[in-house]
Amino acid sequence: MKAAPRIKATIFRVLFLLAITVCMASCKKINPVEISLKNETFTKTEKEEIEAFFFIATANVSKSIISKSQIAQQKSSDFTILELSKKIEINQNQLLQDISEMANRKLVIITEINATHKIDLYDLIDASSTDFNATYLNSVTESLQEQIKLLESISRETNDKTILKLVLQYLPEQYQILREMQKIKNEIN
Repeated sequence: MKAAPRIKATIFRVLFLLAITVCMASCKKINPVEISLKNETFTKTEKEEIEAFFFIATANVSKSIISKSQIAQQKSSDFTILELSKKIEINQNQLLQDISEMANRKLVIITEINATHKIDLYDLIDASSTDFNATYLNSVTESLQEQIKLLESISRETNDKTILKLVLQYLPEQYQILREMQKIKNEIN
């Protein structure tokens, strides 16, 4: 009779330890999931990095072109340059606004104009009145070509519909402005 309670006690101990072991094992399985979810929150994919670079680089080029166009509106006496610079400024302000809205939705912070664009601005400000129109056209042409390359590269590297829509909207406009600038350059020379 004394053996039966000891067997029952041993069986209960084994079942109790087994239940505790199963509970602890299941709790440990939940913990790695929580950790991986926390890690995924702060990791960036290559696509996100490419898009962030695109937003920042395109915004910086747009800011630079806007500044150059504003300088042209102040310094140039040629009516065609004035009209073109106003058109470019309006186009670039719209592009900058659209880029900023998209970047904000994707939680990307757009930084200030980088040093190479500032050097271009200083060169434009320092240009003499006789060389100004040619300097402006050359500088903005380079910046537009850089912007076109950015738009073309992001169109190949992303499947984001809003970015592709933006590219389809602005790429033809940039090419048109580039052609107009080339035409004016040829008229000046």
